Amino acid sequence: MSDAKKDLITGLRKKLLQWEGYRPPVLGTRSLFGLGPLEKAFPNGVLPISTVHEFVCANNEQAAASGGFITGIIAQLMQQNGVCVWVGRARRLFAPALTSFGVSPHQVIFISLYKDKDTLWVMEEALKCPGITAVVSELGEMDFKQSRRFQLAVENSRVTGFILRNAAAKLSSTACAARWQVRSLPSADLNGLPGVGFLRWQIDLLKVRNGQTGSWQLEWQDGQFVPVVEAYINEERQVG
Repeated sequence: MSDAKKDLITGLRKKLLQWEGYRPPVLGTRSLFGLGPLEKAFPNGVLPISTVHEFVCANNEQAAASGGFITGIIAQLMQQNGVCVWVGRARRLFAPALTSFGVSPHQVIFISLYKDKDTLWVMEEALKCPGITAVVSELGEMDFKQSRRFQLAVENSRVTGFILRNAAAKLSSTACAARWQVRSLPSADLNGLPGVGFLRWQIDLLKVRNGQTGSWQLEWQDGQFVPVVEAYINEERQVG
């Protein structure tokens, strides 16, 4: 293959990644999300926005953990007074708790729906609205065609979507940029007091478009994500 063709293919790949939400960070600036080594799993080493992410939830505990982790990401996206639409099923989300992540409840529009077909329609319409920063929806069933419609919507509006899949046993291929699974971890003791430490998660990237899968542990400290040092975790286990 000639050098001209290689350069052409490389250029096309870069454009495709940008259209899909993978935008390289500006030289000399820090990562917006502070996800540390996890972010390196994505193309250009940055978490893609203006795309759709899928979170697999096998039970209510994982759904709650995923919701907390997503809220931390949304907090970074809405630093300029953005608006989020959150479509839930059973009104389990405690709105005042969002302030723990720096998100004010008045920045979130809560919608309660119980049928997937209604949630699918509302999410697609919300993803088309450029005045919205992010959309979060709880879904059971979603096929590839519908996920593709979501992706096409955000490519025009530049909105970022998050889907909580509450049917882990019925997963199929989707057009989402990544498939995640988030589980809560015991927090470290804070000043000798158990149960009051920083929130921690086990993060597993199950599928990543043009990236690498893997597992990481993060915690929420002072309004940002911080990688949990493995040596620190082992030291705690030995003491316990």
